[in-house]
Amino acid sequence: MASPASHGPSLFCVEIRTTRWAELVEWYRTALGLRVLVRGVDDGYALLGAGDTRIAILARPEAGPTSPRFSLAFEVDDLAHAHARLTAAGATAAPPAAHAEGFRELTAIDPDGNRLRLFAWGDSRARA
Repeated sequence: MASPASHGPSLFCVEIRTTRWAELVEWYRTALGLRVLVRGVDDGYALLGAGDTRIAILARPEAGPTSPRFSLAFEVDDLAHAHARLTAAGATAAPPAAHAEGFRELTAIDPDGNRLRLFAWGDSRARA
């Protein structure tokens, strides 16, 4: 029996290492509304649902520095609501800005200093 054609690997999750595991898990749950799929307190592991992918938060004695080389980008339906939720959670979040490409975007920083981008399309066109 032939196997279906492969379209390459599928991204399972993005891992964030932190020294403040419980705080970061709660922050992503509260500030972004991500759903906790798995929580292993003794192992310092949490897997959070983020649309079609996941974010794993891993407890580590040393997490290393944050990097400006990447950001976590989230598509949302209501950018104003997302901005209000982030600021209520204590995030530093820039106000939403419009882009010529037809979307609005804001940037924020999580408690560990990781950069987040949240965006919403301005129309009902199909997302690429």
